[in-house]
Amino acid sequence: MLCWVLMPDHLHALIELGQSESLAVLMKRVKCVTAGIANTVGGRYGSVWMSGYHDRALRSDENLLAAARYVVANPMRAGLVKCVADYPYWGCAWSVDDIDDPIG
Repeated sequence: MLCWVLMPDHLHALIELGQSESLAVLMKRVKCVTAGIANTVGGRYGSVWMSGYHDRALRSDENLLAAARYVVANPMRAGLVKCVADYPYWGCAWSVDDIDDPIG
């Protein structure tokens, strides 16, 4: 996972797939593990995620850093924060200095 941001109602992630696991299998595993954690923390049980997901493959010539900036800028575009670093629910393989100005 090169970067991710957890929004109030969905997850955005930039994932580099390996040779051994398909995106469908990976997403099923991610949903299973994170739902288990969310249910344990919340003292509840049941579904957390909706079925399905939306994906977009990057062309080989697309800039991964630009894609990461787009992903982590979601809280800014949603009006949740004014700066990427102010949002607590994200992570990235690049430093905050590399992605802190994702819109500019």
